[in-house]
Amino acid sequence: MVEDDDIDIQNVVASAEFDQRLPLDRIAIYLENTEYEPEQFPGLVYRLKEPKAAALLFGSGKVVCTGTKSPEQAKEATHKIIEELKEADVEIGNKPEVTVQNIVASSELGANLNLNRIAFELVGTEYEPEQFPGLVYRLDEPQVVFLLFSSGNLVCTGGRTYEDVEEGIATLEENLKEIGAL
Repeated sequence: MVEDDDIDIQNVVASAEFDQRLPLDRIAIYLENTEYEPEQFPGLVYRLKEPKAAALLFGSGKVVCTGTKSPEQAKEATHKIIEELKEADVEIGNKPEVTVQNIVASSELGANLNLNRIAFELVGTEYEPEQFPGLVYRLDEPQVVFLLFSSGNLVCTGGRTYEDVEEGIATLEENLKEIGAL
């Protein structure tokens, strides 16, 4: 049974939306650690050192923050970006709500898995070992997707809260036990 402290968050993706346009060309000049090449990509990439994160800022006012290790860090990074934009003389009207879009976590089940058997016996799986060594398993509730490996290692993606990840792993373990695969 996977315990809470055996679940490692690898990445959190969060978004926020300003109710105004962002002057990306001006931001690129005033802020360090930015990459802005509108001919190649319509957004500005801004890298934060603390908390370590990368943010994509779009002229429309949308911000996507990635690379943090917790929802709290994602919110902290987004709020830090707002403060740094203000320091760069970008007027910010509203403090946008930060929404977690995706949590990527890893763990291990503590047993080897027969992926062929799991693919035949569990609904919601995709397994093509010639293409990729992992089995894809989709849950409807919570709405998460797993990559399962024969070593028992797993990656969980799609959760919006840590509870989604925990509940998803518990459901996965229960389903594997039901078919005798764990």
